[in-house]
Amino acid sequence: MKITDAYVIVCSPGRNFVTLKIVTDEGIYGIGDATLNGREKTVVSYLEDYLIPALIGKDPARIEDIWQYIYRGAYWRRGPVGMTALAAVDMALWDIKGKVAGLPLYQLLGGRSRDRIMTYTHANGSDLASTLEAVGEAIDQGYQAVRVQSGIPGMASTYGVAKDGKKYEPADAALPSEAVWSTEKYLNFVPHLFSEVRRQYGEEIHLLHDVHHRLTPIEAARLGKELEPYHLFWMEDAVPAENQQGFELIRQHTTTPLAVGEVFNSIHDCKELILNQSIDYIRSTLVHAGGITQMRRIADLAALYHIRTGFHGATDLSPVCMGAALHFDYWVPNFGIQEHMPHSELMESVFSFDYQFDRGFFTPGEAPGHGVDIDEKLAAKYPYQRAALPVNRLEDGTLWHW
Repeated sequence: MKITDAYVIVCSPGRNFVTLKIVTDEGIYGIGDATLNGREKTVVSYLEDYLIPALIGKDPARIEDIWQYIYRGAYWRRGPVGMTALAAVDMALWDIKGKVAGLPLYQLLGGRSRDRIMTYTHANGSDLASTLEAVGEAIDQGYQAVRVQSGIPGMASTYGVAKDGKKYEPADAALPSEAVWSTEKYLNFVPHLFSEVRRQYGEEIHLLHDVHHRLTPIEAARLGKELEPYHLFWMEDAVPAENQQGFELIRQHTTTPLAVGEVFNSIHDCKELILNQSIDYIRSTLVHAGGITQMRRIADLAALYHIRTGFHGATDLSPVCMGAALHFDYWVPNFGIQEHMPHSELMESVFSFDYQFDRGFFTPGEAPGHGVDIDEKLAAKYPYQRAALPVNRLEDGTLWHW
């Protein structure tokens, strides 16, 4: 079997997705997610100009060799653009292998390690009252884990809180919009938020919170310590991970579990965090961290240090990535949790999938490969729409982490 064709499908059924399709001489094809939110066309160029020409004629069964060929064969390694492109190739090749074998992806990885996959959803509101209401709605829907984000008193907007009653979508304009941030107001409010959530909904529900890289290590340590009475499932992205020693400082002051990694691109981004046991959950995604092939290595390394997976699963990942991630979740022995933001009906009309969701839990389905496909004719009706992620400034105008 040989690869005879490969091409990129860009569509925007409510938001932008990039999908790679790899076709073989036997008519079997596989697809992979190549979406890099807010920088989609950079990956398109990387695939079309560099990777696709090198794939033609190769044996799609040699997944490991192709992965090494793309990774080691590039002098300029890693980075979000290159690793997202590599992940798309890897995902599509695993899809092909599953179809050739007539087996779902999780069986190729070693079979399932669990019966169903626990997810967490997002509950957010513009103020405390609406946030508490959203948490209650999530619990009523059957979720056992909820990420809680709320508008902050005295701030016009904040990360994770949707506008105008719509689903949260940060890529909201053709050019970056700007928001204003106050660390002091945030730190003063968030412990009160979780105190009220626990008071109203009790101790059984798992609670999560995303800081979105906005604190310094000592500020994050303060927040983690103040949140300890509410025993969070995790505190996510407490600080920017470029300075990984910051997580060690947080560890010295709090027992609140720490999660990080959705912006990581390789095992080298998380190696020291894992070896030093500075985190509890690794959130790297298949689409941004080199695909299934490398994510297996990250998960295996993490397992040696009692660190579990917690894949990013927002709607900036297409159903293709979600399908592959669920097969991975089904297999990986050190699974923790899977993020779940439901795609819209419009998005799901373009992609067909075999995975099922029921009251807070997923199963990946039994279709060969990862079980997700794309309707190319329908996708063509929704052309790319330029959309950028925001930027953040402090109240004095200083540019800050978004």
